[in-house]
Amino acid sequence: MILLITPSARGPECATTVQDSTGNETHWAQNLQQALVRLREQSYSAVVIDQFLLENEPAESDQVFEHLGTAFPVYLNFAISGMERLLREVRSALHRRKREETQARRSVEQQFRSEMCESLTAMLLSCELAMAVPNIPAPAAEKILSVDNLAREMQQRLGVS
Repeated sequence: MILLITPSARGPECATTVQDSTGNETHWAQNLQQALVRLREQSYSAVVIDQFLLENEPAESDQVFEHLGTAFPVYLNFAISGMERLLREVRSALHRRKREETQARRSVEQQFRSEMCESLTAMLLSCELAMAVPNIPAPAAEKILSVDNLAREMQQRLGVS
């Protein structure tokens, strides 16, 4: 979803055009108070903010920034920008957001994989050391081998050698 914040009379038209062009549901807020209400109720991919509001209502603008969440902010001067510029800026913001989400997801996946590999290595080493204990009872050895096999299976699933 996209939130468009502008007092411009063209606001509803802009919101409809952005929605039609991007395929993302687009809401219009005529002022920062309405925007705050919407930001508290919904999560947005991008928030297009009229620069006029930023300059004329700095305190309320700060509140809006606090509630953006993961939304990508787009600043646009509606007084001098046409519809093509609006669409170009929104598409660019959505593309940047998608790219950053992908990078963040990869980073988390890599960190998770690394942590899992460390834990699996420790499990396998512990199993090896436990199996080296003299006179280990057969039922305990079976359980240790079972844990060892499960750890090796998890390593294979993670693609670790």
